[in-house]
Amino acid sequence: MRVTRLAALALASLVGVSALSACSSSNSGSGSDKNVTLTYWASNQGTSLDNDKQVLGPELAKFTQQTGIKVKLQVVPWADLLNNILTATTSGKGPDVLNIGNTWSASLQATGAFVPFDDSVMAKIGGKSRFLGGSLSATGAADKPPTAVPIYSLAYGLYYNKKYFAEAGISQPPTTWAEFETDAKKVTNAQHWGLSIEGGSVSENVHNVFTLSQQQGGAFFDAAGKPTFDTPQNVAAVRQYLDFIQQDKITNPSNAEYAQGTEALADFAKGKSAMVLWQAASGSLKQLGMNAADIGVAPMPLPDPMPAGGKKVTSMVAGINLAVFKNTKHMDAALQFVKFMTSTPEQKVLNKTYGSMPSVTDAYADPAFNTPAVQTFKKILSASAAPLPAVAAESQFETLIGTAVKNMLADAASGKNVSESDISAQLKAAQQQLS
Repeated sequence: MRVTRLAALALASLVGVSALSACSSSNSGSGSDKNVTLTYWASNQGTSLDNDKQVLGPELAKFTQQTGIKVKLQVVPWADLLNNILTATTSGKGPDVLNIGNTWSASLQATGAFVPFDDSVMAKIGGKSRFLGGSLSATGAADKPPTAVPIYSLAYGLYYNKKYFAEAGISQPPTTWAEFETDAKKVTNAQHWGLSIEGGSVSENVHNVFTLSQQQGGAFFDAAGKPTFDTPQNVAAVRQYLDFIQQDKITNPSNAEYAQGTEALADFAKGKSAMVLWQAASGSLKQLGMNAADIGVAPMPLPDPMPAGGKKVTSMVAGINLAVFKNTKHMDAALQFVKFMTSTPEQKVLNKTYGSMPSVTDAYADPAFNTPAVQTFKKILSASAAPLPAVAAESQFETLIGTAVKNMLADAASGKNVSESDISAQLKAAQQQLS
């Protein structure tokens, strides 16, 4: 419950402290760049925190060589990132530059603690036109300057082990949930499970449940921004996710404890599961030792027939953004760093390594981003992905719903049958906490 309590306390304080954070002193880069050290909080994009340090270290050294600006790197686990950001927002003590989940953009924008990337700021990092429109759209409220710029573009897909599918006589990935259930049971045996999930991860839970809700015709907020957690469609979405463990028995119950943001993917890469629903991660799978010839990727399945009001959504609009705290004492240096990290050469290096997609258009000239896997994710992102609600309470919504699902998965893993009425009660309680 640490995540829920801390996030709720921090969010409750945001409005009261946003003016203070926004008015913190800022230095427009006075002094020599050689005397500047930026602090950078990076999110965990690789196979481990150490892996991220190995990936980013040489690139940060390259930036220092080019500019004279030093960078102190801290890689933050996803389980801690939002809490750390909220604490820094309320205290005014944080890094100069940081990664944020793009779904948090509107919530963090509402604090007033981050640099707005208006036209003048955009010009300093190379201009707005460099970025993919879809990725840039997930950077804050539509009627305000972005609170960040995209660095990694992502979407969810269904990764499957081609070797295991062939051994089970399955010729192609499932396109419907009925086919998925049949296939998952075929490939579940004494050696490996059908599907691995990151059941202890608040963010992974809410991302998957959001997509399933869209397919059911549901929503977690109405058009006016009012929460609508406890609806039949949302209950059905959560039930489908829990049933991977409790009814279908295609997921190892121990997956309910996976919370690092890397464990389910590692199980898939090591052959302990035949499928995983994951953001673009081909690079990480190869680093984990998986045979590239065994890696298949397809869109998440859809219901057949579609429920009334259901949408053909197979992913949320995923991605990582790069933000700058307003109270940095090194504004010019921070913007130089943002320009460097979103430059075409760096976008090629970083996204090749992580298996994600560049956020700038020029990087796609590289043949590395014309693979079948990248093309599949590009199509998902452009044709069947939906953004999470761009409301000020979005990050609190993620914490509340993701934590509720985590707790229900733990119950299911322990052998308790979590009924629809149980799910409804949990969603209702989460909505009351938000209200």
